[in-house]
Amino acid sequence: MIANPPPWPNGARCAVAFSFDVDADSVVHAAHRAGALDLPQALAHMRYDPFVGTPRLADLFARAGVPLTAFVPGWVVETYPAAVESLLNAGAEIGHHGHFHEWPSRQTVDEERATLQRGSEVIERFCGAKPRGYRAPYYGLSRATFDLLIEQGFTYDSSLFADDIPIRLDNGRGSLVELPVPASVDDYNQYVSARAFDYLMKISAPSQALAVFREEFDAFWEFGGLFVPVWHPAVSGRPAQALAIRALIEHMQAKGGVWFATLEQVADHVRTLEANGLWIPRKERIPFYFEPIID
Repeated sequence: MIANPPPWPNGARCAVAFSFDVDADSVVHAAHRAGALDLPQALAHMRYDPFVGTPRLADLFARAGVPLTAFVPGWVVETYPAAVESLLNAGAEIGHHGHFHEWPSRQTVDEERATLQRGSEVIERFCGAKPRGYRAPYYGLSRATFDLLIEQGFTYDSSLFADDIPIRLDNGRGSLVELPVPASVDDYNQYVSARAFDYLMKISAPSQALAVFREEFDAFWEFGGLFVPVWHPAVSGRPAQALAIRALIEHMQAKGGVWFATLEQVADHVRTLEANGLWIPRKERIPFYFEPIID
């Protein structure tokens, strides 16, 4: 059903790369600016992330022996260093997620370039190395984002619902590995109903969300795909939701044949396969269109 699955390390049936977007209250400040000070409920909701959710999840993954990737805005790294330290102590990869969780699609090219540089500088200063991976805040890519990522030397992006396995994005001057996300496994779709964020969804029981995540994983396992959950510590770091994650990890480990990796490790594996002529991903030329289809 997946036409060209890559060979995964050690003969694994599929790859799993858990990812968390560690937004904290950057989203409140980015959306409301000075008005954020009048939204203590929204601020407290999101500050659960660095003070409670992120350390809890870092400990959970460390105990399970499963790697994870955390996409963290630069401002969050600066403001909540203890939370980022808990991720690093758990062996997590730290990826780029803007500086104030800004919409790239609402920025000029120069503003977006400056945001990428600023976030990278903060992560390098705190973690000792520049981030190699990027996820756009809100998945809100601009038409310039991929060009800027290639310009600034990023290895991969993980913002598109574009495939079930890695693909390559090429602009004619350089390229990126794209590590796609399944559209159904963002935890906001399952758990978030908050007027403070204008996000009103039916809240699922963790057991129901777990059933969605498990069935998605089982299909990727069956067909050799790359399974990349997108979760948020302010949401999935709460007790019942964290227990559901633990149960999902236990299901994966019991099933066997799973390569658990950071997204950086997956991107490097793809690059090695390509370099050795062992597998060729689907290539997309970017931008997807050079002129409007309908004026």
